[in-house]
Formats: sequence, C-alpha cells, structure tokens
Amino acid sequence: MLDTLERNDSAGATGNTEHFDVLIAGAGISGVGSAYHLQQQCSGKSYVVLDMKDTFGGTWETHKYPGVRSDSDLYTFGYRFKPWIGAPIASADEILKYMGEVIEENGIGPNIRYGHRITGCSWSSADNRWMVEAVDKTGGTKRFTCNFLWMCQGYYDHEKPYIPDWEGLSDYRVLFVHAQLWDPKTDYAGKRILVIGSGATAATVVPAFAEKAAHVTMLQRSPTYFFCSENKNELADRLREIGIDEPTVHRVVRAQIMHDQDMMTKRCQTEPEVVFEELKELVRAFTGKPDFEFEPHFTPKYRVWQQRLAFCPEGDVFRAAVEGKVTVVTDTIDRFTEKGVRTSSGEEIEADIIVAATGFRLSVMGDIPFSVDGKPVNWNDIVTYRGMMFTGVPNMAWVMGYFRASWTLRVDMMGDFVCNLLNHMDKAGAKRVDVQLRPEDEGMPLSPWIEADNFNPGYLMRGLDQLPRRGDKPEWRHNQDYWAEKDQIPVTDLTGAEFKYS
Repeated sequence: MLDTLERNDSAGATGNTEHFDVLIAGAGISGVGSAYHLQQQCSGKSYVVLDMKDTFGGTWETHKYPGVRSDSDLYTFGYRFKPWIGAPIASADEILKYMGEVIEENGIGPNIRYGHRITGCSWSSADNRWMVEAVDKTGGTKRFTCNFLWMCQGYYDHEKPYIPDWEGLSDYRVLFVHAQLWDPKTDYAGKRILVIGSGATAATVVPAFAEKAAHVTMLQRSPTYFFCSENKNELADRLREIGIDEPTVHRVVRAQIMHDQDMMTKRCQTEPEVVFEELKELVRAFTGKPDFEFEPHFTPKYRVWQQRLAFCPEGDVFRAAVEGKVTVVTDTIDRFTEKGVRTSSGEEIEADIIVAATGFRLSVMGDIPFSVDGKPVNWNDIVTYRGMMFTGVPNMAWVMGYFRASWTLRVDMMGDFVCNLLNHMDKAGAKRVDVQLRPEDEGMPLSPWIEADNFNPGYLMRGLDQLPRRGDKPEWRHNQDYWAEKDQIPVTDLTGAEFKYS
C-alpha cells in the first residue's frame, strides 16, 4: 500500500503524502503537552500535530458559555514543566493564554496544522507505518504517514453534545441550546433561564447566569456533590511571600494538592458519610447559614467521587441560591411545552432561555475509522494496556486522563512513557511494538472499561460498549488511580512479555 513512499525515518514527502516519525492528533491540553515532551525527550524525531479547529485549545476553545472555567486546580491541571502563576481555578481565557505561552516558548507552533480533520487511520504491517488521511479547510484530502501515532484528541464529541430525547422539544418556542454550543453573543440579561443538569457545567454556568439574569432555575434529575473553597492556595501565597521562586512554588504546591487529593479519595471510600458532612459544613460557612437545608436538592444518591466532585469557588452556587437568584428543582422532565418544561410532578417551569447542561457524547478515538492491515478496528473487541495502548493495534498510544485528578497529570506521565518507549525501540532497532497478553494472562476474565461502582458519569456509562475491555490485573486496565500509577508507570519494564517488538 505504501510502496511509493519514502522509507527513511525523518520528515519527508512523496507526492501528496508527508511522512513524520510521530503524528499527534489534537492540539488541546493533551496534544500540546505531548508535543513538548516529544521535543524534549526525543529531540531527533520529526512530528506533526493535526487539529480540526482553527486554533489550539481543544475543550477550552470549544466551550464559550458564561463563566467557563476549570474544575481542577491549575497547579495540577497545568503542566509540570511550566509553573502556574495565578488563582487555582482559572477561566478558559487564562488557560488558553497559558497554553499559548507553552506553544510559543517551545517553538511548537510550526509543527501544528490547524483545520485538518482526520478521516481515517490505517496501519500497514508491510511498511510498519500508519497512513493518516485528513480533510483540510478547503475540502482537500491530505495524507500523512508516520511511524507512531499519538492520539490526543480527547474523549468527547466537540460538535454533537448529548441531548436526551425529550418529548415535545420542538414545541418550545423560545431559545433552546446545549451549553457546549452556547453563542457568547447571546444576550441573557433580564431573562428567565432554565438550566437542565447539575454537574460541573451547571455548577459553572448557573452562578454566572445569575449575575445578569432575572432568575435562574436549575432543574436536576439527581443532585451533585459540591466542594466549596476559596479560590486561592494559602501555601502558594505564603511561599511567594517569603521569596520562593515560581518553579519551586509550582512543584511544592502540586505535591501538596496531590497529597490532599489522595487522602480525600481514600476517605470518600472509607468514610463517605463523614466527608459529606464536611462538604456540608463548607456550604454553611460560605452561605453564612448554619441551618442551610440540603434535602432534597443537595443530597446525592451515590457515594462521593463516584461521579465528578464539582468545585464551587467561594460557594457561588449556594450563595446565589440563598440570595434568591437561583431556584433548584429536583425532578424529571415529562415534556417540553411552548413556554418551558413540565416536570413529572406536574410543575411547569417557564423560561426565556433553556440551556441543556446534560453532558457529553463519548467519542472514542475521535470516532475516526481505524484499520489494521485492512481489517476495521472494533475497540470493544480489544484489551487496553493501562488505558494507553491496545492489543492488536501497533505503534499507537491514546491519552485518556484522570477523572478524580487533573487530566494533565496523565499527559505528563504518558509523555515520559511514550518517549521512553520510542527511545527503547530505537536502541533495539525495532520498527513496531505491540502489546499482548502474557502466558499468565491466559483465561483472564475481561470486563467493561471501568466498574460502575468505581466511576459512573452518564457519558461513560452510555458509551461503555465503544471502549476497549479491561482485565483484572493492573497492566490491563486504566484504574483511574494517579497515586498508584505515578509509582508504577515510570518503572515499566519495556522488555516485559507484554511488549512485542519486531
């Protein structure tokens, strides 16, 4: 298939096809970080980054709803190699500025091709290369080949969010929009706004809407856990006050936050009721209401951290509720009406704008068709190696971050892993690497990607049949445990039986 292409390992082109050592899919937080690590640790390798958007940023470029911000602190969501200077919770604009600095300071920009939508990835064992096809902004087809494919495109569809099949949606006569598709030019001042949902997006958009809207109603099927805190880090502020340099502040504060998160995660499993009482106390402190009522709207039915714990800086959601700017309704939707929504209990909520904060549609590998030697890849038929590589799919890694810790922690960790793997292949003279079940894994039971009682947000549960399978051993699953992986992955034995080189 690739007989006419160049056979060297440096950047090159033959006809309409360009060749690179490494192709990175996506110029979001994962792709930019991965490009940095590749430059630093595999400096001799050529690479290109393809992104369908017109600029970098991924998630932070997609979402433009009011108040859009991180729900992870930037000391850990920021890269380990670039200190974060600012409040822990940052706006999308601040994150984009930070990413832009990473790109500029490290000369990554010339390697990024914007406006390139990948339409297919095919592996040829005869050539030990991937063929990647993309469509550019003019509609023209571009072809690239690469020795290694690094998928950094994220995990959800940036163009088609998840909207339930609500009865009567077409009957609603005013403005309905999913938060992911919000137009920042929309004027909502003085309007009655209904937000459907109660997760991290709702936690962000509800207090932001409340600043200008006539009133905001948050309609939730079930409550969410909120963690209220001031948007500052006392340790960082103190270290700066005594003159500690920013790289040291960044390193120490990251370590402190990750330690605290580890303790929190373990306590959510061993003493969830105690943790919930502590979360309640924070709400009472920020609202100034010792008698704040949590039933029924703020008492979730699941254990803390089975779904994302929504960060609430300064307790803004709860303060808006206490001030009468926000009303919370816990119910399901019977149908949409001409003026709003009728709930299952019969209440009609009228609204000038309805915003669905109903989450993502899972998109595994960007919904890009993959094939190996002409055979289509069905991701649910194969087994994951630590949520990074996959049986039967050579020379490819996928960045899937953490849900209970900052996504970027795994970007940095995988940057080290992939670069170590590439350097190991060079030393061994290998052109191909596969992950394979070992003799001791024979007969190992296979299960869906993650257990529902471990982490069960709707978008993940809806899409489990799209994801690879996991085994019952640490090597064959993405365990969502940064604190275990930070010790395990850096010492991976690349000569182990699970790696096959040729």
